[in-house]
Amino acid sequence: MKHIPSIFQKFLLLDSIFFDVRGVTSRATAVTAHGSWRTDNKESRPAVHHYDDSYEWTTWFNVDHPGGHGDYEQLDAIRFYYRARVCETPRAIEARTTEWVPARETGEKVHADPTVGFWCLNEEQGPERNCSNYAVRFLCPKDNSINIQGTWGLWSDWSPCPALCGQVGVQIRSRSCQSHFMPCSGPKVEGKACNGPDCPKIECPLQCVMGRVNAECDTCMCEEHILLGSVRRAGGLTAEGAAILRYGKLLTLTDHNGHFRIPGICPDGNTTLTISLQGHASHNVAVPSSTERTSVLSIQLKRTEKLRVLSHPDSKARREGQTAAFCCKVAGTSQPDEYQWFHNNSLLEKRSDSTLVLKDLHPEQAGEYYCRARGPSGAIKTKTATLRVLGKDEHSCNPKPESHLIHLPHDCYQNSTNSFYHDVGRCPSSTCTGQLDNAIRCKDKVAYCCGVRKMEKRQITCQGYQLPTMVVTECGCQKCVDTKAIVYGRAIAADNDEPMRFGHIFMNGVRISRTGYKGTFSVQVPPDTERLVLTFVDNMQKFVNTTKVLPFNTKGGAVYHEIKLLRKKVPVTISSTETNTLELGEVEGQEPMVQIQIPPHSFYKENGEVFTGNVSASVTFLDPRDVSTATAAQSDLNFVGDEGDTLPLRTYGMFSVDFRSEENNEPLNAGEVKVFLDSAQVKMSEHLSTMKLWSLNPDTGLWEEEGSLQMERKGRSKREERTFLIGNMEIRERRLFNLDVPENRRCYVKVRAFRSERFMPSEQVEGVVVSLINMEPTAGYSSNPRAWGRFDSVITGPNGACLPAFCDEQRADAYSAYVMANLGGEELEAVPSAPKLNPGLIGVLQPYLSKLNYRRSDHEDTRVKKTAFSINVAKPSPNTAEEGNGPVYAFENLKECEEARFSAAHFRFSRVEGDRYDYNTVPFNEDDKTSWTEDYLSWWPKPMEYRACYIKVKINSPHEINVRSHNMGGTHPKTVGQLYGLRDTRSIRDMDQATLSAVCVEFKCSGMLYDQNRDDRTLVKVIPQGSCKREHVNPMLQEYLVNHLPLAVNNDTSEFTMLAPLDPLGHNYGIYTVTDQDPRTAKEIALGRCFDGTSDGTSRVMKSNEGIALMFTCGDREVTQQNVFQSLQSAQSQVVTGEGRQNRRRQRANRRGSSRRRSTETLQDLQKPQAKKH
Repeated sequence: MKHIPSIFQKFLLLDSIFFDVRGVTSRATAVTAHGSWRTDNKESRPAVHHYDDSYEWTTWFNVDHPGGHGDYEQLDAIRFYYRARVCETPRAIEARTTEWVPARETGEKVHADPTVGFWCLNEEQGPERNCSNYAVRFLCPKDNSINIQGTWGLWSDWSPCPALCGQVGVQIRSRSCQSHFMPCSGPKVEGKACNGPDCPKIECPLQCVMGRVNAECDTCMCEEHILLGSVRRAGGLTAEGAAILRYGKLLTLTDHNGHFRIPGICPDGNTTLTISLQGHASHNVAVPSSTERTSVLSIQLKRTEKLRVLSHPDSKARREGQTAAFCCKVAGTSQPDEYQWFHNNSLLEKRSDSTLVLKDLHPEQAGEYYCRARGPSGAIKTKTATLRVLGKDEHSCNPKPESHLIHLPHDCYQNSTNSFYHDVGRCPSSTCTGQLDNAIRCKDKVAYCCGVRKMEKRQITCQGYQLPTMVVTECGCQKCVDTKAIVYGRAIAADNDEPMRFGHIFMNGVRISRTGYKGTFSVQVPPDTERLVLTFVDNMQKFVNTTKVLPFNTKGGAVYHEIKLLRKKVPVTISSTETNTLELGEVEGQEPMVQIQIPPHSFYKENGEVFTGNVSASVTFLDPRDVSTATAAQSDLNFVGDEGDTLPLRTYGMFSVDFRSEENNEPLNAGEVKVFLDSAQVKMSEHLSTMKLWSLNPDTGLWEEEGSLQMERKGRSKREERTFLIGNMEIRERRLFNLDVPENRRCYVKVRAFRSERFMPSEQVEGVVVSLINMEPTAGYSSNPRAWGRFDSVITGPNGACLPAFCDEQRADAYSAYVMANLGGEELEAVPSAPKLNPGLIGVLQPYLSKLNYRRSDHEDTRVKKTAFSINVAKPSPNTAEEGNGPVYAFENLKECEEARFSAAHFRFSRVEGDRYDYNTVPFNEDDKTSWTEDYLSWWPKPMEYRACYIKVKINSPHEINVRSHNMGGTHPKTVGQLYGLRDTRSIRDMDQATLSAVCVEFKCSGMLYDQNRDDRTLVKVIPQGSCKREHVNPMLQEYLVNHLPLAVNNDTSEFTMLAPLDPLGHNYGIYTVTDQDPRTAKEIALGRCFDGTSDGTSRVMKSNEGIALMFTCGDREVTQQNVFQSLQSAQSQVVTGEGRQNRRRQRANRRGSSRRRSTETLQDLQKPQAKKH
């Protein structure tokens, strides 16, 4: 596109598109082509002439198109292409579009000058609008040939040839017009090709081991040798059209059988060929040494790997003037061509490498940074890293602690605050500067976090005693607490909870663990992992290989997951020589959703040979019309877009294929397979044009596009014809496929989890797995309300969790969702919605709550569990104030959702309140391992190793009794006589004996304190509440204590005192000890063994007569003093109304056998009220 003359910048706004030159200097004119072309502004309007017969219009010219900056029909360009077809001085110009619309009727702003031409600029048009494609013509004298022409001067000499040796250049010459009044006709400059001088001859340095050097001196030639080869695609199918290259030069293409033949290649072992095929990684192969006249190569290509991030940039804190480095590491079959770095979403450099170094930092450089890598296989973005830039004298950490309330024992009511709470303070675990060296590193050698610098012991006055507590008085920058993240759980069948026994668990293609006999597993998350992708493989071939993206707690600790596995479909026998059609759809009474059609002779062995014979075909379909299958969905339904963003998919069904030889069970691949999706099942018409077929990459857990689907009609019978979306696929090394559409209507839903129904900020629980199932739009939106489209899970942090969800701004009920929460296998309860909505409890105020249509799962049927709620995911309106503060946030407002204040709207879950109370002298949040503090009185002395200890107590009493363990330093000089903490637990009544109950009470384990200098035998007192007498002590426990001095005094028969054993004794002693990297997991396992009364089993039913350490007999008289659980009920009754706590506690005791409730049951229950509605 040519440069616009400066005259183009001087515009006059006119209302006509015809322009002439009347003996004056022509000028460029700007025209707004809308409204009337007439105007009363006579001065700015050019004269319009009635031209006589001595003028005529030229033909129409169109030498440019409106791409780039606009459409430019310049007179110079037209003369270049059409020479003398335009007169030297046109009188006027006329413009129209290629659709024959006059320029004045297009509504576009255009410019014209008869002596220069016509132009339209895209930037001057309306939003998201470009110029039309214009053609122009000029008004010229009829007899253009009789015009008197000026006279040219002589041509100059030809310029020297600029070409170098062996190259071609252009010589030019010019001439001048000698006439001052008449223009000259013809070119002013001419050019001709010329050759550069001969290059000096250089001898070829290439030496050939065999054969001779070719003319280009780039390889050796062996005329008598022939190279034969065959190329196969991923999965063994023939690779037609693969390019065979040598040093970048194309030698040949493979034929329809994937074969090639190349004469003259030397088999010297030094010749390397490159094989290239679309969708596959380029493959280099050396021609092996040989003395034969013919060599044969067999090449197997691999699928092109999309780029994936191996390491993300780390967040950093620096001071002004220091240096920070951010790094990203990306891998794929082809390496990235470029790296781009972004600061607060603005591109920093057009091209850079994988490391970004920022020197001499300034405050304005603070913010978020991320990297985007591009390569032949696409683009990928890293996670964002945050850079804090502090002033040279600014505190890296705020020395003033944040408020943090702890719950006090039942007899420690504080009149000063009118509550059972005391503020002990805490320090946020944010990144700080610390003591850094001057080296430029991707990852700091030592990580520094804000933590406790000073603590102060204070005494809290309780009823009759002083309770010590450690209060944070100052925060500072220190080394971060080392933590380990763990995921654990069970892999079980989605239909009946059958465990996957002794299955393999893979990560990045490497087996890292196995499941146990009961399907249990535990995996430690590798450091710096951002996305944990695990694949579960069943050795028994009962279940489909299942790839899951498991959220985990980045602060450390264990997160429980139940992996639901689809059972493999029973195989059917088909013939490889016939056309076979398999129908997929699992909902009874409804048409199949998908058909797979396999033409004859389409099966291949893994070595590429065509298979003939009977095929055992198993195709397992995950039907989204069955809501209970949502938890069995593979991966997390995401893909990477063209710009490297991770984007969501909405599924219309997944299917896993397994083809094997019926004779020897050999795996088979298949090509030319057709997939038919019944378009009647796609209720959202806009999805028909965007439906694609995807396959799952088990290493990344991301879906990759296999192809698009096109609409076709297919006759099913003489009287019935159905419309299908049809696509083609090959079944190769990947066996899991998905019919999905990208969905861009996205929001986030804010959810918080709590330890109880008090719903206070200090009662929030981290590490809860909150899951959201996206449902198809409701019936009023022309869709099927029973089908699900997406399943997402997020881990709660200190400020809750933000769950991605599909949403709609136009209709509140367009999208709905079910939300559930799970902690360690225990499903949390949602806030009730019946008999009346309580906005204060739910956490969302009216009228937005009614718009969201909040419903707990038992809203219409009280027999259904209370562990889920449904909402309409109504996108907040920017013009409605009450919708701008949660709980639904627009997709672009994720940060606002994550950082929302506690007072902002949110949905709530709470644990079914347990019959126990924990108090630590040194506060510690078991959900946040970074809250651990170095102190001799810490309950857990080592942050990377947590040891849980329980003692089992049998109670003879018609009442359930509260039992306390009082834990003090026993033998360590730094802690002797000082309180570690208290544990209160209520006994559980025996199901068969009304006067018998038992309780497992936690106590502080003996062992090394944090300095690892010497052991401390914890002085433990077990104190039943009320009028109780110690009747029995386990003889083996008593013998152990006598033999391991010192021996605690036990004169008071209403309690039991011991110096806790250093050894993990086991069930024969009534002591249960478990060590784990996560405190909650350690306690869960130890408690399960204590309930069971064994050292290796587990139970959620209390076995009152098994594995007992102590036995007390308690009187019938009720205790008049309010116990801890009664006081908690009283405190809650000020806020919560509803079911009585006594009933709930008894229900909890009866539920011990099934506390790990199944989410599948909940999903099945959710469909019951739906059925009533619809």
